Amino acid sequence: MSEILFYIGAVMIIIGGICDLFGAIGLLRFPNFYVRLHAATVGTIGGAVVPLFGVALLALGADFLPHRYAIAGASFITGIIVLLAAPAGATALAYAAHKVKLVEWKPKVDHLAEVRGND
Repeated sequence: MSEILFYIGAVMIIIGGICDLFGAIGLLRFPNFYVRLHAATVGTIGGAVVPLFGVALLALGADFLPHRYAIAGASFITGIIVLLAAPAGATALAYAAHKVKLVEWKPKVDHLAEVRGND
């Protein structure tokens, strides 16, 4: 059982590295702020949360590791915090940029037009 946890954790760490790579490429290649913000969020969620869960599983599967339950618990809790904070931060950044009209863009659909009218 511990070998399975170890290998699943290792695979999740590799998946996190791949998500970080795609997020970095998206930050460089995407055309505007909002789409780049999406790439940064993908890089954060996939590149930080998935590897943290992988470290938690890897620590649980490593019988030789001292304090493995503390490492697994800290990694899992940190992953949950990042999982909750990253989308909220990205939404706050997008909302602030839209509200002060910092980024020039031509929307096809503007769902925040109602909010702008209430200010």
